[in-house]
Amino acid sequence: MTTAQVQPKLIIHGGAGSSLKGGAEVVRRSLFQVLEEVYALLQAGASAHDAVVRGCQLLEDDPRFNAGTGSVLQSDGHIRMSASLMDGLQQRFSGVINVSRVKNPIELATFLQGGDDRVLSDHGALELMRELQLPAYDPLTELRLQEWIQERRGNFSKDMAGVVAERELVTEAGRGTIGVVALDQDGRLAAGTSTGGKGFERIGRVSDSAMPAGNYATTDAAISCTGIGEDIIDECLAARIVVRVTDGMPLPLAFERSFKEAYSRNRDFGAIGIDAAGTIAWGKTSEVLLAAFHDGKNMRDTLQMGTGMEVGMG
Repeated sequence: MTTAQVQPKLIIHGGAGSSLKGGAEVVRRSLFQVLEEVYALLQAGASAHDAVVRGCQLLEDDPRFNAGTGSVLQSDGHIRMSASLMDGLQQRFSGVINVSRVKNPIELATFLQGGDDRVLSDHGALELMRELQLPAYDPLTELRLQEWIQERRGNFSKDMAGVVAERELVTEAGRGTIGVVALDQDGRLAAGTSTGGKGFERIGRVSDSAMPAGNYATTDAAISCTGIGEDIIDECLAARIVVRVTDGMPLPLAFERSFKEAYSRNRDFGAIGIDAAGTIAWGKTSEVLLAAFHDGKNMRDTLQMGTGMEVGMG
């Protein structure tokens, strides 16, 4: 007896911020290019796991976003990136924390899915790179360097760097992370999240992106978060939404309740997700959520949402 195939679903994000300054079309174009390539893989039978990895690679390679190439610098002028992958079918989490000089941190997280030690920090990740014979790579871009130099002159008065590395697109209050959530033809879910951090932070600060708080998936739902990492950790947002779905709450309601609670505590973040039935959902307390999704028929985005707390579904 063969299991009936389901309609694949896909949602991605490129961070959350305060407002777009007329740059919505540029961001939309970048997000839609990733959706087109990754959704084609899902239609061809790729697993959610493989689709998420490929989506994260593409977003990490886009210098507009704060992950991989285009990552922000910490206060000492070094780039330290974090990424994680969670396979919902296996309910298996893996990730790397504060890794440097690698093109795609999600590749290290992917390799760790098959091991006993599944989350590595900076030195361990460096040894893994050597083991895998991955070439050293400098993810620094000129825009991010100039951003850091300017802030150093002001003794790092900003709390964080811009979410999008594109002049005049996003105001200074940006929270840059990329994420991908997918449902494949066999009904399997996966989520991946990658970031360069918030920028200008204390040396060694750890992002939520390499924690279940920011990236979590089971057979019931998969969630990727973006925004102020400390706020996401305090809410344990991704895991909280998934647990509510597992306990029987519909995904849109799980988003609504979780974001109402967070908004009452002045949290600043966004999240995207898909459940086992193929429902796509997203939410934000920040002003802008840079997300886009493919519902099996059309591609849409969240760039024109309002400035307050909002939850939506596709």
